[in-house]
Amino acid sequence: MEYKVLNEERISDGFFRMSRVEVRHQSYRGGWCEPVVRERLEDISAASVLLYDPEQDAVVLVEQFRAGMMGVQDPPWSLETVSGYCDKAHEKPHEVARREVMEETGCEVKNLVEIGAFFVSPGFSVEQIFLYVGQVDSRQAGGIHGLPHEGEEIKVEVIPRAQAMQALFGRLNSTSILVALQWLDRHLDQLRTEWGYEPLG
Repeated sequence: MEYKVLNEERISDGFFRMSRVEVRHQSYRGGWCEPVVRERLEDISAASVLLYDPEQDAVVLVEQFRAGMMGVQDPPWSLETVSGYCDKAHEKPHEVARREVMEETGCEVKNLVEIGAFFVSPGFSVEQIFLYVGQVDSRQAGGIHGLPHEGEEIKVEVIPRAQAMQALFGRLNSTSILVALQWLDRHLDQLRTEWGYEPLG
């Protein structure tokens, strides 16, 4: 299957960069489909880390205001994994992951395990999330963090892992936390063994 870009223009260079593209692609029925025009978010990817404390069997999450939830969820605050945008030219996703953990929680990552990468909304965005699970000492976690010049105000919460699993698709309802917690549940004993802890069985 092939596609052709007929026209492309940058329509926004604000907090997010957006293009408008006119494209046509081959049809499953043979030949080519009619051209379509789509807006697309550009130049965006993120690293996201689920923080797990095997000593306490707890996860460290962050809560912050999210503009995309206004008028959809009341109140528009989201409890989620630590995340940060990647500058592909200067930082690797794992470097972003470690830096963001320190900035948003004050914790130091002892071990960092890559879960994988996935597209968030391929219908209108190039964004990929590079997802990790990181070992931390949750006794270091707490307080309010973030960079004020970036408009961040981030509250840290430590939650028992079993309680977090019960909150999936409820209080915990964004992509990274859904994927990461279910991955952790499936690989928990293997991960604990690799980090030198007893399996929970």
